[in-house]
Amino acid sequence: MQPFIIGITGGSGSGKTSFILHLKKNFTPDQVCFISQDDYYKPKEFQDLDKQGISNFDLPQSIYKDELYADICTLKAGKAIIREEYTFNNKELTPKFLHFNPAPIIIVEGLFILYFEEIRKILDLSLFVQAKDNLKVIRRIRRDQSERNYPIDDVLYRYENHVMPAYEKYIKPFADDVDIIINNNKHFDQALQVVKGFITSYLAR
Repeated sequence: MQPFIIGITGGSGSGKTSFILHLKKNFTPDQVCFISQDDYYKPKEFQDLDKQGISNFDLPQSIYKDELYADICTLKAGKAIIREEYTFNNKELTPKFLHFNPAPIIIVEGLFILYFEEIRKILDLSLFVQAKDNLKVIRRIRRDQSERNYPIDDVLYRYENHVMPAYEKYIKPFADDVDIIINNNKHFDQALQVVKGFITSYLAR
């Protein structure tokens, strides 16, 4: 039986990663395979530069799209993949090799998974996590400072000049076409229970 593929997207800071982490706690790798667009970023030297000469990672071309699509197809065909972790140019982190095994359900997460037409077409279910802009920027600041070691001025500059324009152009337009919208202004507890229940029911078939 072909695996069921779920796509989860939303703007930066909306809570996609937190939602995924909560889902992971409820399922084994044999049940659900989680794959993130974040591990398909091109190296910094291959990123487009804005007018100030700053690398813009918030563009569809920042991603090895073809490699992401190929790996999803490989998993769908029942074969495992190995990929080096992307550490967001944080010199304090040593990348690990990530192992992905085929499973009855594959969850693909990322900013541009709906913008990439070939990936959008192979999704069986699509989810859009959204939150108010002021909450997203606060979450982005906290994450980029603690996990990626980015200075505050850099985080704010990128949010205003890269993140928000990309959201408006490449991410938000697909919100009207998804199967489920998850509002995460305060929490996503109910939505998490719904998605968890669906996956549990699917695996029991």
